[in-house]
Amino acid sequence: MTTDVRKPLNDIADATARAVADDPANALVGFRVSGTPEGTVGSAITVGKHTIRVDEPPALGGEATAPNPVEVYLASLIACQVVTYRFWAQRLGITIDDLAVQAEGDLDVRGFFGLDDHTRPGFQAVRVTVRISGPESAQRYNELQHAVDTHCPVLDLTTGHTPVDTTLITS
Repeated sequence: MTTDVRKPLNDIADATARAVADDPANALVGFRVSGTPEGTVGSAITVGKHTIRVDEPPALGGEATAPNPVEVYLASLIACQVVTYRFWAQRLGITIDDLAVQAEGDLDVRGFFGLDDHTRPGFQAVRVTVRISGPESAQRYNELQHAVDTHCPVLDLTTGHTPVDTTLITS
């Protein structure tokens, strides 16, 4: 895989910048997903015309028919990292010959099970490893990493504060 440093993603970014300059409301993009229970603790998540199945391992009451929610988060983080690396490589004119991203996280189940209310139910730590190669200097790839860390939306969901408003509707 060699990143095309010519134009396609730059053209999209330039067109978006023009649209936002014309009307700042063009910068806002909404996303919507929905889910229903499936199996003992699994779920079927509808994302447009796609369905993502999520389950838990047997130790957490599931049947391991699909990734669990935190694995889906790690997959989302990796997917966002990959696209953000490719986008910013093109924006910065940096050539990538090969790119591979791995993520792992540590979760203390005491928080989820309510065994310790002082333990976060989410990841205690997440580690991302990016393997990148190409003709650029280490300094250029460090510049790229900084751009990705600054602009990756899914990374921002973890490192920043995102207000969540939950509405419960009963019948």
